[in-house]
Amino acid sequence: MNVRRSAAVLAAVAVLGAAAPAAADSSPSPTPQPLPSALYGDTDPQYDGVWRQSLALLAQHAAGAEPPKAAVGWLTGQQCADGSFAPFRADPSVACDAKTMVDTNQTAAAVQALAALGGHDAVIGKAVGWLKSVQNKDGGWGYTAGGPSDTNSTSVVVGALAAAGEKPGEVRKGGKSPYDALLGLELPCTGEGAGAFAYQPEKGGSLTANADATAAGVLGALGRGLLVEPGKGDGAPAGSCVKATTPEQAAANGAAHLAGELAAKGHLLAATPGAEDQPDVGNTADAVVALAAQGDTAQAKESYAWLEKNAAEWAAQSGPAAYAQLVLAAHATGGDPRDFGGTDLVKQLQAAGPAAPEKTTKAAEKAEDEKDEDSPFGVWWFVGVCLVAGIGIGFLVSNRAKRQQP
Repeated sequence: MNVRRSAAVLAAVAVLGAAAPAAADSSPSPTPQPLPSALYGDTDPQYDGVWRQSLALLAQHAAGAEPPKAAVGWLTGQQCADGSFAPFRADPSVACDAKTMVDTNQTAAAVQALAALGGHDAVIGKAVGWLKSVQNKDGGWGYTAGGPSDTNSTSVVVGALAAAGEKPGEVRKGGKSPYDALLGLELPCTGEGAGAFAYQPEKGGSLTANADATAAGVLGALGRGLLVEPGKGDGAPAGSCVKATTPEQAAANGAAHLAGELAAKGHLLAATPGAEDQPDVGNTADAVVALAAQGDTAQAKESYAWLEKNAAEWAAQSGPAAYAQLVLAAHATGGDPRDFGGTDLVKQLQAAGPAAPEKTTKAAEKAEDEKDEDSPFGVWWFVGVCLVAGIGIGFLVSNRAKRQQP
């Protein structure tokens, strides 16, 4: 680093230090506070802030793009002292208390994102410790600590455990593992919804097929997280439903159900009572990831092709988490998220978050240094001028002193 750049750095530090804001006033404000600039999206983050931030970071990592440090720092700063994450803490400097609404889904998603990025072992360790502490006796997890187990929450926690280097099948409570919980939430192979997963049992204990839960359940039963590498299967669809006694068979049954639902139109339908059938873009993207994980790459790619033609507008309306879902679907099927039916999903996702600071590479720094050294007006010329000026000043002082002598 040359002399002039050193001086510039020192000057910048001085300016930044002078411009640093005072500590925030903790008293209630009559006007809503602006959202943190490091947060992805501009909608109310009260219920999904950490979730969408985690998906945004995970998707950028999958696409080979380094997320801004500010965005990662915001995420790690949302963790409570016990290791859990709340969806959004407006002031992370205020300690979490009994009123802070933490949940398993935000915590597990944060673990998956930070594990993929690397370098956050302490944060991940505390989060995994908290997740283990709130495991239910049936081996699963509910959305909140102590809540009844559901397929989605159990599956996203399984993904977090796997991402953190744990063996999900060995994480037990009351002798039960997460896989035991998932097996108990899958529908039998007879009747409507055969092989699908339910979100939770109905009041009477019956199970109702749920596409969102099934996509999550397939990943969970496979011990996989939200980030799925391109499938290495032969592309063949799963076979017929067989009573599941292992998590692998449960995953195969769930994938077969999803493939059957997708085969007709290439996409899933939104289950909205009394409304006309509408495509369910988000669940279709999740189903694509699940099928790719299972190895049914043929149906996964067919439905991904449908997404390329129909999902860009949905993502633009839905925000960063939707862009992230599509990026993850592209990654799982070997697609290009930067050319998604003519849309650059990565660019759109990044536009919804903090601007990444321009980086000065070592090569650029070296070139600048060499430029300064080669220039006739480089550092040594500057030093020479200073020496000449110093000599001149010395002569002036000496002559003045001589004139003042009696």
